[in-house]
Amino acid sequence: MSDPLAPDATVVVVGASLAGLRAAEELRHEHHQGPVIVIGDESHAPYDRPPLSKQLLSGKWDVERIHHHTPDAMDALGIEFRLGQRASALDLAGRQVHLAHGDRVDFDGLVIATGAAARTLPGTGSIPRVWTLRTLDDCLGLKADLAEVGEGARVVVIGGGFIGGEVAATCHGLGAKVTIVEALATPLERILGAEMGRACTRLHLDQGVAVRAGVGVDRLDSYPDPATPVAVHLEDGSMLAADVVVVGIGVVPSTGWIEGSGLTLEDGVVCDENLFAAEGVVAAGDIARWFHPGLKEVMRIEHWTNAAEGGAVAGKNLVAGSAGATPYGPVPFFWSDQYQTKIQAIGRPGPDDEVVVVDGAPDGGPMVALYRRGDRLRAVLTFSRPRQLMAYRPLLAAGASFDEALELSRS
Repeated sequence: MSDPLAPDATVVVVGASLAGLRAAEELRHEHHQGPVIVIGDESHAPYDRPPLSKQLLSGKWDVERIHHHTPDAMDALGIEFRLGQRASALDLAGRQVHLAHGDRVDFDGLVIATGAAARTLPGTGSIPRVWTLRTLDDCLGLKADLAEVGEGARVVVIGGGFIGGEVAATCHGLGAKVTIVEALATPLERILGAEMGRACTRLHLDQGVAVRAGVGVDRLDSYPDPATPVAVHLEDGSMLAADVVVVGIGVVPSTGWIEGSGLTLEDGVVCDENLFAAEGVVAAGDIARWFHPGLKEVMRIEHWTNAAEGGAVAGKNLVAGSAGATPYGPVPFFWSDQYQTKIQAIGRPGPDDEVVVVDGAPDGGPMVALYRRGDRLRAVLTFSRPRQLMAYRPLLAAGASFDEALELSRS
C-alpha cells in the first residue's frame, strides 16, 4: 500500500520523455505543490519520438516542431529539469536516486519512466553509417549521412517491424534504394499474424522496396571502397552493399540503473494494476510491466499512447496513494504511417488469433480486419480506415464478443 503524497513532498521523475513529462504535468494538475524534479539522460528538452522516423527524418519538420512544449510553457509548469544527467542507481530504502556524475537526489515519491533502449547488433559500434533510431541525435546523424550520400543511397534496414517499415518508407521517399532484411519468414507476423504481416509487406513491395525475409544477418563489415562502404553479410551467404544501414530490431527496457534496488524486474518494472512498483514508487511508459485489470494479464506496451496515458495515470495515482488510485486499463492503440497508408490497431492482436477481414482486402488498399480469440474480439487492424477503427473501441473496452463485432461491421 502507498499513502497519499504529502502536499509538499519532493517527487523525482527519472526519464524526460513522454511518460515522464505527462506524469510531471499530472502532478501539477492534481495541485501538488512540492518540488518536482525531472531527470533525463539526453540534453534535449522533452520531444516526441514518432516523427523521428517520419517527418523529421524526411525534412518535412524541423527540430523545434517535435518538442512537447515551448520554453515558456515548460517554465509555467514549475518543474525542475536536470537534463543530460543519467541515473545510475536507486536506493529505495534511503529514498535517493544516484546520478552517474556522483550527485544524489532525495525523493519522497518516485516516477520511473526511463523507457527502453534500441537493441544493437554486436560488433557494429565502430562501423560508420550504421544507426539505430531511438533518439533525436540518432535521427539527426542518420539524416546527415543520407544527405551526404545523396539521392540513390543504398539503404539496408535490418528489421521489418514498424520502426523499420517507417524508416524504409521515409528513405524511399527521399530517393534511396531500400532493402529490408527480416529474420522472420514474414515481417510483423509475431505481432499481427502471417496474413496481416504479408499485407504490410506488400506495401513495401508495391513501392519497389526490396524485402529479404526469412534470413538473418551474420555480420557487418566496413570498407574504404566507396562501392561497398558497409557490407551486410546474411546468414544464407549472400551480401548486400550499403551506403547506410539502419538497425531496427526492437528495444530493451532501460532497467540497468535499478538492478539490485529491490524492485521486481521482469522485462521491465513489475507493477500492480495502479502502476505502483513499491511504496511511493510508480512506473510508466515502455518500462512499466503491469497487470491490466480488464484483459486480466500482465503486459508491457511500447506505444506512444501508452506512454501518454500511463504517465498521466502514474502521476495521478502517486498523489492519491493506493486507496484512491485509479486502475490503469487502457484499450491499447498504435499506428504507423508508411507511404500513403495509415496502419492503425486497437487491442492486443496475436499471431495465433483468427483474422477476419470485414471491409476491403489485404492487398494494400483500405481495409478493416478483426482479430478473434475464443469467442471474444481481441483487436482490430485497419489500413487507412480511422473512423471505422474507433467505432470498435467501445466493444474492446467492454470485452465484447466477436459476434457483436461482426454485427457492428455489417451496420
